[in-house]
Amino acid sequence: MRLRVEFTTEPFDLEEAPAHAVAAREVIQKAQLDAVDVGPFGNTAEGEAAEVLEAVAALLRGSLGAGATRVSLQVNVIGEDTP
Repeated sequence: MRLRVEFTTEPFDLEEAPAHAVAAREVIQKAQLDAVDVGPFGNTAEGEAAEVLEAVAALLRGSLGAGATRVSLQVNVIGEDTP
C-alpha cells in the first residue's frame, strides 16, 4: 500500500522558518519517501506505508520537541502495490 502524507506545523512565522518546521522538513527529506514537496504553507510526501508511518512518527517527535504547538496531518491511501 502507498500513502500520501500532508502536514503543517504551528506556530507560523512568515519571516523565518521556525525550528519545528525545519525539524519536520528534515525528517521528511531524509526519509525514504517519494515525491517530497516542502513549502511555506504545507508539505507532502508519498511512499510505501511502512516508510510513511515511520516518518510521521519521527516528524511528530522532532517537531514537537523543537517547539511546535500544533501539527496538522492528513494521510491518504493512494494505491496498492501489484505483484
